[in-house]
Amino acid sequence: FFEMLGNFSFGDYFKTEAIHWAWEFLTDAKWLGLDPERLTVTVYQDDDEAYNIWHDEVKIPSDRIRRDDEHENFWPAGAPSNGPDGVCGPCSEIYYHPPSGGKEVEIWNLVFTQFNRVGDPPDNLRPLPKKNIDTGMGLERCAAVLQGVESNYEIDIMRPLCEAAGEVVGVKYDFAGKQGRPLRRIADHLRACAFAIHEGVGPGSKDAAYIIRLLLRRAFLEGYLLGRTDPFLHELVPTVRDIMAVPYPELAQSEKSVTDTIREEEEHFLGTIERGLSKFEKLAERAKSSGEVLPGKEVFDLHQTDGFILDLTQALADDRKLTIDMEGFRRAEDEHKRKSGVGSWGVMAAGPLDDIQKAAGDTEFLAYDTTSVDANIVGMVVGGKRVGEVKESGTTVDLVLDRSPFYGESGGQVGDTGTITSQDMEFDVLDTQKHAGLIVHRGRLESGTLREGDSVKATVGESRRAGIRRAHSATHLLHHALHTVLGEHAMQRGSKVEDDVLRFDFSHGSAVQPDEMLRIEDIINERISEGSPVSIDFMDIMQAKEAGAMALFGEKYPDKVRVVSMGDYSKELCGGTHLDNTGQVGLCKIINEENVAAGVRRIVAYTGQRALGQVRENEALLKEVATALKTPQAQDAPRRIQQLQEELRQLKQDLATFTKASVADRVGEYLSEAETVGDAKIVCRRVDDLDREGLREFADQLRKQGGSVAVLLATELDGKVALLAAVSKDLVKRGVKAGDCVREAAKLVGGGGGGRSDLAEAGGKDAAKIDDALQKGAEVYWQALS
Repeated sequence: FFEMLGNFSFGDYFKTEAIHWAWEFLTDAKWLGLDPERLTVTVYQDDDEAYNIWHDEVKIPSDRIRRDDEHENFWPAGAPSNGPDGVCGPCSEIYYHPPSGGKEVEIWNLVFTQFNRVGDPPDNLRPLPKKNIDTGMGLERCAAVLQGVESNYEIDIMRPLCEAAGEVVGVKYDFAGKQGRPLRRIADHLRACAFAIHEGVGPGSKDAAYIIRLLLRRAFLEGYLLGRTDPFLHELVPTVRDIMAVPYPELAQSEKSVTDTIREEEEHFLGTIERGLSKFEKLAERAKSSGEVLPGKEVFDLHQTDGFILDLTQALADDRKLTIDMEGFRRAEDEHKRKSGVGSWGVMAAGPLDDIQKAAGDTEFLAYDTTSVDANIVGMVVGGKRVGEVKESGTTVDLVLDRSPFYGESGGQVGDTGTITSQDMEFDVLDTQKHAGLIVHRGRLESGTLREGDSVKATVGESRRAGIRRAHSATHLLHHALHTVLGEHAMQRGSKVEDDVLRFDFSHGSAVQPDEMLRIEDIINERISEGSPVSIDFMDIMQAKEAGAMALFGEKYPDKVRVVSMGDYSKELCGGTHLDNTGQVGLCKIINEENVAAGVRRIVAYTGQRALGQVRENEALLKEVATALKTPQAQDAPRRIQQLQEELRQLKQDLATFTKASVADRVGEYLSEAETVGDAKIVCRRVDDLDREGLREFADQLRKQGGSVAVLLATELDGKVALLAAVSKDLVKRGVKAGDCVREAAKLVGGGGGGRSDLAEAGGKDAAKIDDALQKGAEVYWQALS
């Protein structure tokens, strides 16, 4: 995440104005007021025009103007020789030289896009009829210059975040110290991810979401290696909010969502990090002794089974000056895809379909206008090969027509089903897909013979299509309701629209609360009851965006787009099939809401008769519950459940009272039996009759009554180990840390954890090693006190 300033001109002002204005902004006292003597410039080696403006008009001495080649002072770099073709031009960079004599800093780049590159040199730079200006100035770099510091990380919006990162990790931030770089990486990555998640791009496995996952995991790994072994990145979100509050007040609105998303990703990664790190270290040791190359198959296994995405392993390898066998990695990846059958439609025979398209052209798409048309067969593929005739009943065929009313799966909407028939032939269409400009009907020959060139009737299954239309229009209503109830950050991240069933993924950092879910469902059904008209318009993409049409992040759209509007409240770019008015949805019932990825929630809903069926099923279930609770009326069931909950609460309260009494009885006993080091006591005990809350209560009582005391308690809960360490405040000041104790103890029970110096917790899997863990904890305390 960084911020860029700049100015642009499209066919208006050019070099003279751009250079003079840049110099004025940098040096004039009413703007930045930099010392002109500390500025130097570069120009492209053949750009005499720019050189003369700087030298003759701005009056910069020749010894402060440097000419560089096309790799340094041309955009894109190296374009004259290496391409790509298209708009390009020379650039001029402005550098600041700090008083300390440190490294020069490029603060502004002026790009003069004056050519169109066509083909290879020589004479491949054609002057543009209208020349353009595109400049970029780094805000953080300018801030560093103005604040007299020599790193972007030392400016007033980054240094506090680096220091806060040190505090949550448990080490002091020192720019030049060995912890400086990892803490800067934590601060930088966390800030970038906070803004991205705020904008609706959470961590995931593809595209931009993959980058966010990589950044979060790299930042978490840095903290883990510094000793903070539990989720901590999310604790820095309030610091980002406070630092950036003036220019970005909207961060406060999504703070909880951002925090929850980051915590979730941390917890997800924490489950595999220890095992993954251990595997990586073993791989690294072997690589150092055998040529410094990490085997590609093992790196892929790290990626697939331990969550160490390739770029994370690459970063760890770079730190150790190791390389990765990428060919081996790709082979392992391809083999995994082959075995797991990734993309069944991906194995559709692209070659034969491409041949059909070359011969017959694109399919005329009629799905918006009708559900039945006369058409001609222009191509067929069976078993990956193009055929001219199919006679055997039961054969699976990919069939292409010259025109089709079938909708091919896209935009989350499933493909149509139906029939293709002639006088003596029947073909069942079981799915419809798109391949480039073709509509591909995949199905089974039921009777007769299919021949290329035959005339047929293509008919979409209208009942199923109607259900899909209801679900798709309801999806837009759901999107509108989510924005109304949860906020603008609840952007679509994926969807699947089927026959009266919709699945909708959206950005949100926490579970949707029951009252929010009711409001969302109410809004959808209110819009349905209004019977708002659904209108379809085709317009330029920029015109659509200016009209307020929602576009999905990361989607690519053509210049001409289809806009679906509902009333005055919903306007989206969409290529799917829709109803004529919202009333035709009938009813929408939300069935489920769940988490599907870090920062991504999923809602499943039914529409039409399927929704009504769900309501009736719910009523039947409520009657069953009432019968089981022995209540005469279904509406009495909640009251009876409340009574049972109250009884359970009372039983838990009685148990808690008993636990406290039990703790009180043992505190004196454990303190009297404690090991002593000078005036300090060490209590390391196993207490299997307590849960985690009981452990905390016990530790608090030991600290209150024990004076100078260091505690480690262990218990077994459902076959797993829970550890809790606590240290009195005076011993913390003497350098005794609960986190150090619990971290070392946890290793012996196959787990991990951490926390503050005075209180820390951990978990583990091997209950048989609890006594060993307690002994290790005692040793850590002894060493700290000796």
